[in-house]
Amino acid sequence: LRMLQVKLIVTGDDFGYCPRRNQGIVDCFLAGAVSNVSLLVNGSAAADAAKLARRYNIPMGLHANLSEGSPVCELLRTNSSLLNQHGFFHGKMGFRTALSKGLLNMSEVKQELKAQVELFHELTGHLPPHMDGHQHVHVLPEVRHVFAEVLEEYGIKYTRVPIEPGLHNCDWIPPSLMDFYLGVEEDSFNTVDVFTRHGIRWPDIYIGLSTMGKSMSVSSIWSAIDAAILAFTAKAPALPAPQSRTVTIELMVHPGYPSVPPVGGCGEGPDDFSQSWERLHELQTLIKPELRSHYKTRNIQLCSFRDL
Repeated sequence: LRMLQVKLIVTGDDFGYCPRRNQGIVDCFLAGAVSNVSLLVNGSAAADAAKLARRYNIPMGLHANLSEGSPVCELLRTNSSLLNQHGFFHGKMGFRTALSKGLLNMSEVKQELKAQVELFHELTGHLPPHMDGHQHVHVLPEVRHVFAEVLEEYGIKYTRVPIEPGLHNCDWIPPSLMDFYLGVEEDSFNTVDVFTRHGIRWPDIYIGLSTMGKSMSVSSIWSAIDAAILAFTAKAPALPAPQSRTVTIELMVHPGYPSVPPVGGCGEGPDDFSQSWERLHELQTLIKPELRSHYKTRNIQLCSFRDL
């Protein structure tokens, strides 16, 4: 492992969700604990987040959202297959149910994704260097094709494919959550060919499901990174010059100060995870100096997608 140069992208998801989330993510960035962020353009504090990113030069991509809150496309806010009877997106599981029943119109999915890219451009002055999905909607059946088309149309090179090495051995993850994660993993395996065909790229390794919320600790991040690198090097054929090998990793994180209702969310107020102490726990873990000193000793360089 010594010969490997590791580039680690630590992405703070849900930037723009609420002012307290924004502040937490900025604090992590300034502490050198987060190197990249993903913006929810329908978040109630998205404009504020874009200003902060500009002020502190925080590398930022788009966290495409089809499951929480309201669409950004005006035409889809009144009468669309993406909305439930209350006029909001169907929710994390509701979206998956509606999709499996064939109730979602893919041209509306595409319309909303494009509207979110356009709004990102309007807020930041540039296109997102990377784009992924809030609650992993971008790897779902049918959605994955539309998502890939939108990325290709706008020339967005990078995405996230949430296949986490060693996930199956994480016995601390509650069964209901593990079922969800294994569904995300299966959807991700089925998405690889689609994204590849459209010329979209993603880091060599993804980590973040096993280290979310209360599961996060300095040691859980370390063992996840170590196990992932070992698995990756075992799979990758040995190259003649091992010292020139670079492996890229994305670590997905959700730091922040807990949301205080009614402030926050994407149109219907903040959700439970957002209000929980788990956000603060992630923030406090990520800024620990021993985590960053460990990066240095292991030749791990923090970077963002625009550095790849």
